[in-house]
Amino acid sequence: MAIHAKSRKSLVLLSGRAAPELAAEIAVDLETEVTPTRALEFASGELFVRFEESVRGSDAFIIQSMCAPVNHHLMELLLMLDAAKRGSAKRVTVVVPFYPYARQDKKHQGREPISARLVADLLKTAGADRILTVDLHTAQIQGFFDGPVDHLFALDLLARYVKERYAGRDLTVVAPDSGRVRVAERWTDVLGGTPLAFIHKTRDPLVPNQVVMNRVVGEVKGRTCILVDDMIDTGGTIAKAADALREEGAADVVVAATHGVLSDPATERLKNGPISEVILTNTLPIGPEKELDKLTVLSIAPLIARAIREVFDDGSVTSLFGGAS
Repeated sequence: MAIHAKSRKSLVLLSGRAAPELAAEIAVDLETEVTPTRALEFASGELFVRFEESVRGSDAFIIQSMCAPVNHHLMELLLMLDAAKRGSAKRVTVVVPFYPYARQDKKHQGREPISARLVADLLKTAGADRILTVDLHTAQIQGFFDGPVDHLFALDLLARYVKERYAGRDLTVVAPDSGRVRVAERWTDVLGGTPLAFIHKTRDPLVPNQVVMNRVVGEVKGRTCILVDDMIDTGGTIAKAADALREEGAADVVVAATHGVLSDPATERLKNGPISEVILTNTLPIGPEKELDKLTVLSIAPLIARAIREVFDDGSVTSLFGGAS
């Protein structure tokens, strides 16, 4: 005779040490709490993690933002994944608002790794059943992971703020390079068909974070230019793009990006550049040393919380995509 058990789903929210503030915001939106985790580092540099409460049979969501030091936080995430699997979690979803190594998604030359694919393999091997992330550098990274990937977009959040803040202005959406034109096109649609411009640039593949600006293509003179990108790392591309737009007669330059990596000397470049406002989300923590007067940070927590709720309820996350992935 068969034994029938009533199964109850339980959502467990776990967080690494990279961005506890974001995890706490997500927990508030979900009306739950982050499960206590003991994490420490030995004198040799090895990491140790242990969940203070049972995760057995749960639908576990591990939140880890991949800010600096990236490798440290990636290793911590892998250990948390292993701990969740060995603790008999039924399903484990990795919530990485900023996917690490995303810019290394293909080989530019021989004898190079495809690091974004390696990260996906590491997550899968460590026990991830699903990945939830925001604004991948390139959408095809979704195909690197052998399982569901929920690719969320911050476009609606950022564009809503720009609409309200700069209502009545003559706007032009500007892509800092040809690779961001498709993203800029989505911005123009959301903003009601504003003009689109882009900046033609060249980059030396052998020298990271070095760009050469060429010319502005599009209508920018006398207009408020919304310079859009997925991330700001050292700020070189954005600063040079802002200079180019000013030289072409732009009335104002506003920068909007999802991920504020802000590696040195990004803060200094943004502060001293001809930029009136920098709009970012909190997918990555922005410490006091990186803050500046012209910086506005919007919370991505409500969007991630809604996605987590849909995944937990076996609902549809498609409505949260905000555009074609």
